Amino acid sequence: PIWPGRLIMYTNRVNQIVGIYEKALPNAMPWEEKLRVAKSLGFDFMEISIDESDERRVRLDWSDEQIYGLRRLCEQYQIPLHSMCLSAHRKYPFGSADKVIREQAKIHMEKAIDFAYKMGIRVIQLAGYDVYYESSNEHTHQRFIDGMKWCAKQAERAGVMLAVEIMDTDYLNSLSKFEILKRE
Repeated sequence: PIWPGRLIMYTNRVNQIVGIYEKALPNAMPWEEKLRVAKSLGFDFMEISIDESDERRVRLDWSDEQIYGLRRLCEQYQIPLHSMCLSAHRKYPFGSADKVIREQAKIHMEKAIDFAYKMGIRVIQLAGYDVYYESSNEHTHQRFIDGMKWCAKQAERAGVMLAVEIMDTDYLNSLSKFEILKRE
């Protein structure tokens, strides 16, 4: 469908845009207020968080009405959600030894891609953890690589880009480690 405010939302493009991460604003603040505040502070977009908490993971199960309602608010305030920080995989990693957890990682990814597609989110940022609450080894690494390849295929079908965040663990804590990972 064509959204009335969509063209207006993108007419103020400049060479450099600056966004704000949702978690920089109070958690209890309603979406409309977050968008209004972001706009009043001069930000051009927001990044939504889907972390390991139940409160944020439940967004992956939002109805179309809820998703498109948020999208309309973004258009109203001219603050699109350009990116999603999908850190729910910290609790449900692709590298897990537990097949049930790996299946949940796939379910989260499929739902995140669907959410991103409907919201017009361009980039899903994934946490660079093979595992977090388990010990990392060559098997967790290979399962993570396999999971990332699967994710890339799913995201490509929806026209959504994936990014991998450098994290605070030895597994992927530098750009040089990411370069090695990227070759796989």
